[in-house]
Amino acid sequence: MPPSTPCSDRAEHDGTAALPARTVFARVCEPEDTPFPDTLRSALAGELDAAPHADALGGGPAAVTAWADAQRDRFTALFAEAGREGCEDVLVRRAVLASAPLALVSGAWLQWLSEPGNAEEPVTLRLLAQFASDVGAGHPGASRGDAHLALMRHVRVAAHARPAAALARDRRVADTSFHLPALALTMSRRPGRYRGEIIGLDLCLRAAGLPPPLAGVRELFPDVADWAALDPGRARTPGRPPAVDDAREIAAAFTDATGPAGAASVERGFAWAFAALRRWSEEAYRELDAARDPAFEMAELMRARAREASAYHDRFVLRGRPLKEWLIEARTDPEPFLAALAGSRLVRPGRSGASRLTGELVSENGRMFRVFPDEDLAVIRRWIDALPTEPAERARPRPAAYRPPTLALRTAPTAPDEDGGAPAGPREAYPRLLRRTLTPATRHYALRYVEGWLARSRYGMGRTDPPLPAAPPADGLRPWLLDQHDLHNSEFQEGTDAPLPDRASLIDSTLQLAPLTLIDGAWLAGHTDYQLAATERGQFLFATYWDELGNGEPELNHPLIYRAVLREMGVDLPPTRSPEFAAWPAFRDRSFELPVYWLAIGRFPRTYEPEILGLNLAMELSGVGGSYRRARQALAHHGFSTMFVDVHNTIDNVATGHSAWAADAVDSYLTQLPPTARADAWDRIRTGYRSLNPPSGLRARNAARRARVEASAHV
Repeated sequence: MPPSTPCSDRAEHDGTAALPARTVFARVCEPEDTPFPDTLRSALAGELDAAPHADALGGGPAAVTAWADAQRDRFTALFAEAGREGCEDVLVRRAVLASAPLALVSGAWLQWLSEPGNAEEPVTLRLLAQFASDVGAGHPGASRGDAHLALMRHVRVAAHARPAAALARDRRVADTSFHLPALALTMSRRPGRYRGEIIGLDLCLRAAGLPPPLAGVRELFPDVADWAALDPGRARTPGRPPAVDDAREIAAAFTDATGPAGAASVERGFAWAFAALRRWSEEAYRELDAARDPAFEMAELMRARAREASAYHDRFVLRGRPLKEWLIEARTDPEPFLAALAGSRLVRPGRSGASRLTGELVSENGRMFRVFPDEDLAVIRRWIDALPTEPAERARPRPAAYRPPTLALRTAPTAPDEDGGAPAGPREAYPRLLRRTLTPATRHYALRYVEGWLARSRYGMGRTDPPLPAAPPADGLRPWLLDQHDLHNSEFQEGTDAPLPDRASLIDSTLQLAPLTLIDGAWLAGHTDYQLAATERGQFLFATYWDELGNGEPELNHPLIYRAVLREMGVDLPPTRSPEFAAWPAFRDRSFELPVYWLAIGRFPRTYEPEILGLNLAMELSGVGGSYRRARQALAHHGFSTMFVDVHNTIDNVATGHSAWAADAVDSYLTQLPPTARADAWDRIRTGYRSLNPPSGLRARNAARRARVEASAHV
């Protein structure tokens, strides 16, 4: 592994900068695509190349499991020793914090391995199934990370735990704990480049199972946490095979499909993860072992608070020096100051209850009232109580205290756009937007396209009577949903005598819908992000996306079902993500306009959350009870399979299906807003709803053009 280096946020003379691992972690938790991961490309290559390769598909997983078992035994023994010393609570707190960066995002490295362009592929479906299990699909707050959050709350160290990026601000967590998850998440943001490596690191981490530092916590608190969820190698539901077995089969399927190059990438990711895991576990052990000595945490506290304190202590003299000088020195080396403090009149060694530092000075009338929170006072008291009462014993030389290393990752300038600038139009944008990774030019194009489409959708909305009411219903959208279903049914019944399309027209319309239907759910692709998929409203959206792709079952995968219908019609299209698909001569250019909007808005799940909620509601409701039934009649009349429309008419139902989930997601979103913000949010939701079928007149298109020009000035 590359050596540890001092961190610096400043640019170096060669145009690069070294970023602390915690900074990288915070930035790659961002769910909207940015160029940042590309700046770490060289650093990642160095990390991956430096790790000694292992046989990821042979003895590697067994070796990792054996190592992890030994490490868990080692940590359990350390906790037992701490229990005999009366300081096991210190180790519990520190073990839970040290494990937090990895455990809070357990499984998140799989978050972008599915994309609209590969959603029909068997390996992708298996990866998505694994990820769905990790996030607890369909249940809010049920991810593996949420299980660790519950543990953090139990031991009261969760102040900076949500969102996960906020953990980088918690200085109780060492940089070494961020290194592995930061790089795993960085790779997750570039799945096209690191697909095999991600599969390899996933296999390694599942083979390792429960993070070793948590073994001692589990011994003490066997019933306060969901330990099965905290072990990424275990299944989440009864009767399912262990997740590590699924990971092993995924790795085998991937290498079978990609050959020696794929196998090498899996082994590379596996070997890197094992090396990073060993290093982190060793540093965590050293930290916990050192924390058994009260002086260790006291030194940490002084380093953390000395800068601030030095501004207020220029008159107090300690051993002939102003306290300010001691504190300035303590920012890097607190040991001399602590030795002087232990012999001062502020401290009674062995008797914190009789010491001014923890009594008079911090009392309600003291000069340091509320300077230290309760947890800091506990550290100070523990240090005082452990001090030898004899000065000679306190003066005895001590071994050098453990200091966690600071790890940094060097950034580098990004390469020029590989796509050669922005797309010329929707047809050219389509294959680029099928990928998770966007170049800056394509990302800017996507933002401009969305802004233009939404401006067109807003045009004239106040002069028409859109289906969504002018204000959100006080009792939620479910009653309105039933009204719309009744309307769809009435329209269907009234049109039963209308002539069905002829065979050629049906085939043509089915073909022109292929660029749209083969990316079913693309507007929700951003909600595969780990931090969004398990939220109160995000779980509805992820569960919908998960359903659209068949819940990991190829026979239920909507794009595959649609392809089967096309083949019955004599149309055998190339793979969706291939250049040949977008260039298929039978497609008309306008058949790519709405699909590109879906693909583009799905890239920005936070920026356009209200609009996505509205679009999702419109999409899931659009065919239920009406047009799906009409389409079924046409397909059956000409002898084609009706499975695609049958599936949608059932799973999109307004009682328990996707349209009901869509309404609940909107209601959940509005409920969590302050009343003063709901009107604006509702307008955006209505715009999103209308964006499924926006006005197409000249003035509406001019509004779109103006919005794209304005957006160009801001992106």
